[in-house]
Amino acid sequence: MDLFSHSWTALRTTVAELPDEDFAQPSGCTGWLVRDLVCHLVIDAQDVLITLVTPAETEPTRDAVTYWDVTQTPPTGDDPLDALTVRLAAAYEEPRLLKFHLDDVGSAAGRAAALADPAQRVSTRDQVLTAGDYLSAYVLEWTLHHLDLVAHLPDAAEPPAEGLARSRELLEKIAGTAFPASLSDKDALLIGTGRRAPTDAEKTALGELAAKLPLVLG
Repeated sequence: MDLFSHSWTALRTTVAELPDEDFAQPSGCTGWLVRDLVCHLVIDAQDVLITLVTPAETEPTRDAVTYWDVTQTPPTGDDPLDALTVRLAAAYEEPRLLKFHLDDVGSAAGRAAALADPAQRVSTRDQVLTAGDYLSAYVLEWTLHHLDLVAHLPDAAEPPAEGLARSRELLEKIAGTAFPASLSDKDALLIGTGRRAPTDAEKTALGELAAKLPLVLG
C-alpha cells in the first residue's frame, strides 16, 4: 500500500514539474504525446477511485500478477480508446488544466488507496481482487507510465528505485522466470514490455526468454 502511494506521488510530482513545452513532446507510448499520457493518467486515477468503491462478495479471481491480460502484440495507437484519449487531451488546450485535473483526481485516488483495507475484495474488469493486490498491480502501472512519461525528457525525474524493483519482480512473475542480473531494473522493464529492443548482447543474456518477449500488459 505504501509503495502504491510512493510510486503514484512520484509520478504526479514529475508531471506537476514539467514545463509546458514538454507536453508536446513524444512519450514512450506509441502514438501518444506527453499530454495524451497525462490524460490517460487522469482516467487511470478515476479507475482506481471507481474500483476501490466497488466491493465484491465473491472470492478473488485474480491477484497482482494475474491481473494483467498479456499478449505479444505491441499497441499501434490505433485502438479506439487510445484515439479517444488523444482527442480528450487536445480538448484541455493548456497544460495547466491537465495538471490541475490530474492533481485533483489523482490526490483523491491516493487518499482512497491510503484508506482502503488491503483485505477488502473489489471488482474491476469483471474480475475480483483484494484491494491490496489491485493496488500492488498498479505499482507496475505507475512505474511503466513514469518511464513512458520521461522517455524523451532527460531532465525529468525518473521512477523511484523501490517502484522499479517491485515492478521488475512482478514482471518476472508474469514471465515465469527471472531477467538476467546484468539488466538494470529499468532496462528489464523497458525490454520486457517491448518499450525498447534489446541489444545483441542483451538478447544473448536473455537466452530463451528473448523469444517470449515482449510481454504487452493490458
